[in-house]
Amino acid sequence: MKSEIREPRQKRAIEKKNKIISSGYKLFSEVGYHSTTTADIAKDAGVSTGIVYGYFRDKRDILLDILDIYIDDTFRPIFEIFDEATVADAKKLMTDIVEGAVRTHQQNAKMHEVLHSLQSTDEAVNKKFLALEDDITLKLAEKLKAAGVEIENPLEKIHVGMNVVQSFAHEYVFDHHRYLNYDVMKTVVIDFLVNLIQNNKKAEQL
Repeated sequence: MKSEIREPRQKRAIEKKNKIISSGYKLFSEVGYHSTTTADIAKDAGVSTGIVYGYFRDKRDILLDILDIYIDDTFRPIFEIFDEATVADAKKLMTDIVEGAVRTHQQNAKMHEVLHSLQSTDEAVNKKFLALEDDITLKLAEKLKAAGVEIENPLEKIHVGMNVVQSFAHEYVFDHHRYLNYDVMKTVVIDFLVNLIQNNKKAEQL
């Protein structure tokens, strides 16, 4: 029977738990989630499996802690773009968002693939990604509203734009179609996003 899960309070215990999480991150990235066992993580972290089970119920618990760290590390820079940019220069804002998305995908490419492969099969993972999408959508909507930018159906348009950015980042980092010019594609994506948030009522009336 596994011991009761405990939350570390002392510095040494916190360091030990963080080491387990770091080892999980490393192994999930290198060999995949399903090919990694709790024993593998314990060995890499230099602790017994009993220690691991003292902090986590199973490797899925470790995965969910890793997912929180991944989301924070990967998307904090995107939120910082929202905080620092001005909507007055829509093209620069959208360029920063697109380039930031590509950069975060590049920096966390292996873990990104692992987590997104689990999104369709693990409800908890999916919920965390959906919550993240909600946060990004609402944050940008607030940014536009605060800047006095009024567009029809802002949440829907922002969500469409977010999916376009995500798709482009995947293309740029993972797919590499040789017949595509990704600099041209980036320009197309940025122009699409700028047009999406501009309130062109004439175009809507035509």
